[in-house]
Amino acid sequence: MTGEQARKPLLLTNVKPMAFGAETPGSAVDILIDGNGRIAQVGPQLSVSHEMICVDGKGAWISPGWVDLHVHIWHGGTDISVRPSECGAERGVTTLVDAGSAGEANFHGFREYIIDTARERIKAFLNLGSIGLVACNRVAELRDIRDIDLDRILECYAENSEHIVGIKVRASHVITGSWGATPVKLGKKISKILKVPMMVHVGEPPALYDEVLEILGPGDVITHCFNGKAGSSIMEDEDLFDLAQRCAGEGIRLDIGHGGASFSFKVAEAAIKRGLLPFSISTDLHGHSMNFPVWDLATTMSKLLCV
Repeated sequence: MTGEQARKPLLLTNVKPMAFGAETPGSAVDILIDGNGRIAQVGPQLSVSHEMICVDGKGAWISPGWVDLHVHIWHGGTDISVRPSECGAERGVTTLVDAGSAGEANFHGFREYIIDTARERIKAFLNLGSIGLVACNRVAELRDIRDIDLDRILECYAENSEHIVGIKVRASHVITGSWGATPVKLGKKISKILKVPMMVHVGEPPALYDEVLEILGPGDVITHCFNGKAGSSIMEDEDLFDLAQRCAGEGIRLDIGHGGASFSFKVAEAAIKRGLLPFSISTDLHGHSMNFPVWDLATTMSKLLCV
């Protein structure tokens, strides 16, 4: 669409709305979007004027823009991130939440070069480790206490509170070695001080999935909730499954976070069959997962619908 066309009203005809709230129409309708990009009218067979651009939806579904709670889009600042445009509005996602690509030492660059310039709305979980994912899994961001600067984290949040929605910790021996659950405890303390939630990546123990759940509280997020890694699968340990079910009931958010190796269809199928549903479906989209096996949020949602 050209710049001139973008300022014209857009009439979408014969579309089926979903997720528009309690008053979502139950059948196909027309939707008029004004020149400012806002929905002006919804109804059957809206009148057409010569000023409008008309598109026949041919019965297709239409929804508000999606939110992907776990992506890595600090392109150029980390070795795994993709551009927001590669996983954003063109694929139906209008809000992208970066899951810890930037730490306090480089968040200013993420804000200036990515957040401020992107077409999409971008929010971020700030990595507990100062360097974030600059060289992901090659240079770990949480090897010991020297990788965390509490004062600078608080300062970074104060300067970017409109962009930062929480703290991110990767709790896996690939990142933390033998440090165990200590980074999760530190992250939780900081999130309490800032009054924001914490997102924790669970994977190869230590830390144990059980330990992480016991530290978190309502509103915090477990990402990779249905991973199939040895020692970290909720379906190989009945006590862990019961704990996850209880914590989900108490308000801890279970997030899919598909990624390249952090989602097991078998685990998801078994957990959902037993009534344990994820709070959110997200992609963990990055340079090593985008072209396989994740692709995009629509594909990830389709997988979960198949369960």
